[in-house]
Amino acid sequence: MGQTTINIKNKRARFEYHLEDEFTAGIVLAGTEIKSIRNNKASILEAFCVLQNGEVFIRNMFINEYANSSFYKHKPKGDRKLLLNQREIAKLEKWMKVKGNTIIPLKVFISEKGWAKVVIACAKGKKLHDKREDMKAKDDKREMERALKG
Repeated sequence: MGQTTINIKNKRARFEYHLEDEFTAGIVLAGTEIKSIRNNKASILEAFCVLQNGEVFIRNMFINEYANSSFYKHKPKGDRKLLLNQREIAKLEKWMKVKGNTIIPLKVFISEKGWAKVVIACAKGKKLHDKREDMKAKDDKREMERALKG
């Protein structure tokens, strides 16, 4: 391919959620969508996954319209199907039956074969005090590293 690596991440995911299992899934995309992803014109900050009829879809994933496309343009925030095997879908269905659980995307990348892939995680939302504890632990770690250096 000869292009730079694709770096589309959900940076807020680890701050907002407790992450459990991670899965790597393929995405069903149109031609203009994959071209936009290869140009790093996508965002998964507001995206989440839903289960419908035994299939997994990603919602609110923003893929900018491809600049050089002609009359055919995709919907920037349309639902996109994720490709997972039956065992993984069964685990996700079981996870979603518990109230408060969700499935969020962590990262979008292009595989060695040139396929678009997304890393999704089973997540539980953090409370405000959990976020404060994480920030405090991060600050303490940073101060310890500074003390050891200096």
